[in-house]
Amino acid sequence: MNRALRIAATGMAAQQLNVDTIAHNLANVNTTGFKKARAEFQDLMYQTIQAAGAVDASGQVIPTEVHVGNGAITVGTAKDFSQGDLQPTGNELDLAIQGEGFFQLRRPDGTIAYTRDGSFKPSPDGVIVNGSGYPLERDFTLPNDTTSVTISKDGTIEALQAGDSTPVKVGQIELAKFINPVGLRPIGGNLYVETTASGQPLLGAAGSTGFGEITQSALESSNVDIVEEMVGMIVAQRAYEVNSKTVKTVEDLITMANNLKR
Repeated sequence: MNRALRIAATGMAAQQLNVDTIAHNLANVNTTGFKKARAEFQDLMYQTIQAAGAVDASGQVIPTEVHVGNGAITVGTAKDFSQGDLQPTGNELDLAIQGEGFFQLRRPDGTIAYTRDGSFKPSPDGVIVNGSGYPLERDFTLPNDTTSVTISKDGTIEALQAGDSTPVKVGQIELAKFINPVGLRPIGGNLYVETTASGQPLLGAAGSTGFGEITQSALESSNVDIVEEMVGMIVAQRAYEVNSKTVKTVEDLITMANNLKR
């Protein structure tokens, strides 16, 4: 019966993490470029009590095995990088990727972080940065007298200066993608960093083979489906409840066994 208690405890722990994951998804339902996660589970190792194929006392071959599992464990929280809806904003430096790819941002320590959040702004020096002040890789700098900015689907940035009728090319945004984007590590701030599991980034121009196109004056919404998450929350709650009832049942059985000697 002690085994049953341990098994139920693993189930409750797994569902607790499942609920935590769903709660995080719901908390970020309005976060730009957010990608929902899902908890993944596996069953734990089994104890074999009687092996299949063994021969019993009468010489008969036992056709089935007797084994007992030891519960469940969470093996990962995988991000779902499916496309979110594009919402127009009217801001010239709001960018959304339609398809695969990430924007590259340079962090203060010189390393590169990746994001789907394209809400950019000009710094006091004219450098295009995100909300945390991290510059878009290649440090695109707008002229001081820029009156408007045009960013094409292939990421080409052009700035129109005061008194001019012809825009000047500032540069071209290069996107990054990964063989296994699920292996990226989220670090908060709508940012991801590469890991051994994700592999090294593959770089390319927006709109080229395998890379999405850039849409100006729009942002990608979170891909969280509220109804789907609420259903998942109910399922997780019921699973947790069933496991807690297992604990109560085992407790009752232990109490009954202890009362046999009275």
